[in-house]
Amino acid sequence: MKDIKFSTEARKAEHIEICLNEKVTGDQITTGFERYRFKHLALPEVDFSEISTVTEFLRKRLKGPFLVSSMTGGTETAHGINSRLASVAERRGWAIGVGSVRAALENPDLAYSFQIRKSAPSVPIIANLGAVQFNYGIGADHCRRAVDLLEADGLVLHLNSLQEIFQTEGNMNFKDLLVKIEKVCRSLEVPVGVKEVGWGIDGVTARRLQDAGVSFIDVAGAGGTSWSQVEKHRSKDPMKKRAAEAFRDWGNPTAECIREVHEYVEKVVIIASGGIQNGHEAAKAMALGADLVGFGRTLLKAATESEEQLDLRFEQVEYEFRAAMFGIGAGTLQALKNTDRLVAVRA
Repeated sequence: MKDIKFSTEARKAEHIEICLNEKVTGDQITTGFERYRFKHLALPEVDFSEISTVTEFLRKRLKGPFLVSSMTGGTETAHGINSRLASVAERRGWAIGVGSVRAALENPDLAYSFQIRKSAPSVPIIANLGAVQFNYGIGADHCRRAVDLLEADGLVLHLNSLQEIFQTEGNMNFKDLLVKIEKVCRSLEVPVGVKEVGWGIDGVTARRLQDAGVSFIDVAGAGGTSWSQVEKHRSKDPMKKRAAEAFRDWGNPTAECIREVHEYVEKVVIIASGGIQNGHEAAKAMALGADLVGFGRTLLKAATESEEQLDLRFEQVEYEFRAAMFGIGAGTLQALKNTDRLVAVRA
């Protein structure tokens, strides 16, 4: 078990370094947001200062429809990142997720790096585990422990099949996971969601997850971080490094995922993430059908620097988002979601 503990902690540290310092975005694939634009409204009939972005998620109030996407945990560096993210999320009223809590389940000494409730007492916190781990000994009791460890409001199960096959330590048995996801959804006391990690969830898969009892779906589409490219930088296997290059354009673009999932599901909260860079794109995501918008690696650099830099990043996203609403005359989130002013750009 000691070797497993060490490898998990070391892997998390490498992931942070690679995401900060290497090119890990996909090639020849985009989020798809450039295919849409808002039709400007010269007479918005809205007071910018009165625009409301207040919403609710996991039975808690948010000042805006924003989520700090699950990123990290399990190292001292990750502890600092999570603490800063949590403090600013609390101040600005964003929901927040953390990286896979599996590291803390394997080694309780790492639990502190995930425990952010003191820094974020009022906003929703989402615990996170890999769904594939249900085929490697993790069950509903472990999920419950992860939630309790964080005093979390919900649990997200991540799907990362292509990351696992390129990862040196990868777990590649994804058989029969849906029935196990359903079991956890039925037995846990908090809402359970599912997210991808950057290759996207399509409409048909979303419907299957909804039918299994999932409460929220984070599409986590392509166009941002590609975890096959991250693992390429970690790999010592020349063949796997070359093979990862063949998948640099893999995935379902984020905008496409949002549209599909919105079409196929009715009862679940749709979270848009995957390469979203700013509040303008976040507004497009909402107009396409999302209920919340997640930001990940775009926050990471500021999160390693200071709370002040991170707060400025959050503030800019919020301002850009409200500016887009103002530009189409949408005074509320419902008006943004119902707008007919998002148009497809002709090729």
